Amino acid sequence: MRQQGKGMVRRGIVGMAERSGFLLTMLLLIGMTTQAQQQRLFLIAGQSNAVGQGDKSASVYCKPGTAFEYSAATDSLSPLQDPAGYNELNFERARSGSIAPAFAAAYHQLTGNKVIIVSAARGGSSCHEKAELENYGTWSVSGRLSLFNDAVEKVKRACDKTKLPLSGVIWLQGERDANAINDHKLTAEEYRLALQSLIAGFRKAMQYNVPFYIVQTGYYKDHTNVGFDCIREQQEKVAHDDPYTYIVYRDTNLFIEKGWMKDAIHYNQEGLNAIGSTIATVISKQVNEQNKYNK
Repeated sequence: MRQQGKGMVRRGIVGMAERSGFLLTMLLLIGMTTQAQQQRLFLIAGQSNAVGQGDKSASVYCKPGTAFEYSAATDSLSPLQDPAGYNELNFERARSGSIAPAFAAAYHQLTGNKVIIVSAARGGSSCHEKAELENYGTWSVSGRLSLFNDAVEKVKRACDKTKLPLSGVIWLQGERDANAINDHKLTAEEYRLALQSLIAGFRKAMQYNVPFYIVQTGYYKDHTNVGFDCIREQQEKVAHDDPYTYIVYRDTNLFIEKGWMKDAIHYNQEGLNAIGSTIATVISKQVNEQNKYNK
């Protein structure tokens, strides 16, 4: 009887241990899932206003542990602060303020999510190869200095490092193509097709419908607005025709009269902060709606 009793006790202890191990495993899995859900990875891409030409002293401060940026050169994350970005893979660091901290801080405040930024922007880069200037680069895969493959490489490295999917591409670009339209070197339709091709390229590379968030192109002070209005119109058309592409900021055409320009074509830090905080609100709402739809 004693031996039988001991056996029952032993089996009971083993059963409890197995159940405890199972519960511990489940808790770890839930914790990992929750942790993944509490982090978002975004790509900021485009040309000089995506790089950022603002003032880091007026940039938004991100609370410790809430926002990070990824470096491909070191395959590491560091706290996000301006000047954001890195001089790597043909991309540029901010000179010296950008939209990134304002976006990350506002997104975290709205959602509680930690934000990881991948910066992939180059001043003067075009969307269409016909608009490419010298060594400024283009987002067309057939240009002289194509940036697309570098951006995909950097994003994939960041995804591998963080074990996160790309939550969206934040796109600030169009000034170079607007000037090409004004110079009669590019048509509005050619720009639209190039932008659609770029978006499709990102989705093919990532193998899912990555949301594409467009900050509309502003104006060039003391220059004709014709090409810039063409770009803005085509950006609207692309977003209208694509359920996963969104215009998240439109008021850049008012920056000159608001006094939010650093120079004739670049936004100052007040403008960059306004863009960052506004798009955080729009994108967080879109993500929430998408999550509701997927339930």
